[in-house]
Amino acid sequence: MNNKKQSGSLIAIITMFFLYAMISFVTNLGAPIGVIWKNIFGNSNTVGTLGTLMNFAAYLFMGIPAGKMLIKFGYKKTALIGIATGFVGVFIQYLSGKFNPESAAVAGLSVYMLGAFISGFSVCMLNTVVNPMLNLLGGGGNRGNQLNMIGGTLNSLSGTLTPMLVGALIGTVTAQTQIADVQLVMFIAMAVFAAAFCILFFIPIQDPEMGKATKDTVFEHSPWAFRHFVLGTIAIFVYVGVEIGLPQTLNFYITDTTGRGGGEGLLNAAAIGGFVAGTYWFLMLVGRMISASIADKVSSRTMMIVTTTVGSILIVLAMLLGKSSMVTMPVFTGSSFETVQVPIAAMLIVLCGLCTSVMWTSIFNLATEGLGKYSAAGAGIFMMMVVGGGILPFIQGFLADKMGYMLSYIIPLIAMLYMLYYGLVGCKNVNKDIPVD
Repeated sequence: MNNKKQSGSLIAIITMFFLYAMISFVTNLGAPIGVIWKNIFGNSNTVGTLGTLMNFAAYLFMGIPAGKMLIKFGYKKTALIGIATGFVGVFIQYLSGKFNPESAAVAGLSVYMLGAFISGFSVCMLNTVVNPMLNLLGGGGNRGNQLNMIGGTLNSLSGTLTPMLVGALIGTVTAQTQIADVQLVMFIAMAVFAAAFCILFFIPIQDPEMGKATKDTVFEHSPWAFRHFVLGTIAIFVYVGVEIGLPQTLNFYITDTTGRGGGEGLLNAAAIGGFVAGTYWFLMLVGRMISASIADKVSSRTMMIVTTTVGSILIVLAMLLGKSSMVTMPVFTGSSFETVQVPIAAMLIVLCGLCTSVMWTSIFNLATEGLGKYSAAGAGIFMMMVVGGGILPFIQGFLADKMGYMLSYIIPLIAMLYMLYYGLVGCKNVNKDIPVD
């Protein structure tokens, strides 16, 4: 019986890891494809962020319902619904490529935004499943954090490959570049969703008992009664904005050849920008691999304090140094690997990937620790706050248009400093008197 239970738990853990990778693949389509929309609409960074904005805006509407779906349908059915929704969302994004960018650019952008919005529903549901389930399967605490770190490693690997693939397909971006030029990525995404649905449908997964809530469970309070959870929702709001905004704005910066950005004089700027952004996600992968190996010994709080401090320093240096000097980085130009010079600010922002690698799981575990039967509802609220991944990059893109790219990084800097405060003070559970069984 114990062997059967352990086998079921292992299958569940592996499945959650796979869903972690899918979440990143769909989410990270927004930034490199946003480069196309940016150039179609007169090099507007604001327009380039609209797909990402719509993708994350879906969390605001789906976050709490997704948490309720866990209670009503369980983890497996919720994941299946999320996967099916993702297929529909990507298919609609594919259809946006059928519009001529010269005569029907607004219509094409509108369809793309609709697809991104529906895809957002998908990743919201999947996120609601994987985070609490891995935490519960690991028994909470450092072990639960470790499983989420390992899942985050696969998430980062997927995030690394996505902008590189799209960037290589785009090559040199012009006003004539179309979404149809990257339809291969859409086909891959739809195939992955279809395969995942079929595989997960036949895998027997049992919901974990620890922290489980049902429709008959009596809730005397709510997650909002816990101060550390409330402050954690703010932390997750600004964190996702940082995670997405750092590489997205960096991609726009490198691909901007007008003299305002860092792509002036670069051939295949879109490919280079995609690789530089992909390197950020690659360093997140490295950071998560390292943190996964030590997460059972080092607390989430310690990780938060160290990484937010270092991240804040890196962003400040990037803002101050900008294009003052150039550094050499290896980039994939579409046919081979080459070394090119990029502004030192790009390298510093890329290094932030090592810092952001541990923040999601650390914040999630710190904010939900001790919630007990309120965990599912808390996960739904957390997913709602992921909308920050659309709002903060949108604000940063607007500031980049008005004030310049480097000054726009004041947004992630403020967010980093708040997360440092959360790690130092805000994460402490001062409401242990509330019953959670």
